Amino acid sequence: ARAWVEPEFRKRLLEDGRAACAEFGIDTEAERLIAVENTPQVHNVIVCTLCSCYPRALIGMPPTWYKSRNYRSRMVFEPRAVLKEFGTEFPDSVTVRVHDSNADMRYVVVPMRPQGTENWSEDQLAEIITRDTLVGVTVPRVRS
Repeated sequence: ARAWVEPEFRKRLLEDGRAACAEFGIDTEAERLIAVENTPQVHNVIVCTLCSCYPRALIGMPPTWYKSRNYRSRMVFEPRAVLKEFGTEFPDSVTVRVHDSNADMRYVVVPMRPQGTENWSEDQLAEIITRDTLVGVTVPRVRS
């Protein structure tokens, strides 16, 4: 949410995710934390094909599905099909990029800010950001 409301923080997060998290007192455990930004042209999603490397300090314990062999293998070979199972679909014009975490390098997705949230506070925005949006299997949704 901070990246949505503060352009300078967004820039720092995209340049060095670990240092940006340190501003909040969060030690990301891994040597590097790479923030990848979703755009209208590109949707990013995270997986760890070897085990379950995941930015725990940032978003908590990984869900069971993230650690499953099914997710880990299928996300690489058929990401659109897996995303569809999460209710996340994009037109063919949107590129889906899969990022593979490892012990030294973790990823986090900076989701696109939903339309209609332009006047929302950072606290309001934080309520629509979930673990799944930070992994990239879903997108933030404005509840009506």
